[in-house]
Amino acid sequence: LVSRTTDKKGKAKQNAKGAAAGGAPARPGKLAPISSGDSKAQQTEDILNSILPPREWTEDGQLWVQQVSSTPATRLDVINLQEQCDTRLQQRQARETGICPVRRELYSQCFDELIRQVTINCAERGLLLLRVRDEIRMTIAAYQTLYESSVAFGMRKALQAEEGKSEMEQRIQDLEQEKRDLERSVQELKGKCEAIEKREAERRIVDERKHTEEMAFLKRTNQQLKQQLE
Repeated sequence: LVSRTTDKKGKAKQNAKGAAAGGAPARPGKLAPISSGDSKAQQTEDILNSILPPREWTEDGQLWVQQVSSTPATRLDVINLQEQCDTRLQQRQARETGICPVRRELYSQCFDELIRQVTINCAERGLLLLRVRDEIRMTIAAYQTLYESSVAFGMRKALQAEEGKSEMEQRIQDLEQEKRDLERSVQELKGKCEAIEKREAERRIVDERKHTEEMAFLKRTNQQLKQQLE
């Protein structure tokens, strides 16, 4: 979305025949000297190039350079920028809400174009917007780093929990088995207690019967002895 101009900068490689003839190879990127009248325009271009560095690539042995356009923007350019931004958002199917790298990229390009337009009219305002852009990017990078670290921390905790899960399940099984053994022991002890109580009850009944019979025998004997004495 950033307005740029493309110029052929020169040959990327010096011809071997020209080198043999002793000609000095032309240095790619060497700019022609500028006049004093173009100093302000050159300063603006330098600021634009520092904000949005030129792109360089080689095609058919030629070095091409694409620089940011220094043409002032009109009201129609801003309207076209808005329409292009909306069109790109629809074409690339950017999400309207939530985290969307496509939407972020397009709005970043749109903001760069606004910085370019503002810088041409007022370099100081453009540099201030550049600081705002860099601060926003730094904040987003910090949040991204925090998110990645939190995800990594969550994964580590999940792995630790998964590792401890098997041990905990084994511990639960052991405790359940121990519980069943204890319940079985309790049932056995209850059975023994009931058997002992039953046996003691029967023995007590027998003892009481014997005691009663003995008491009756002793009473009869005592009564007989009394009668003999009389």
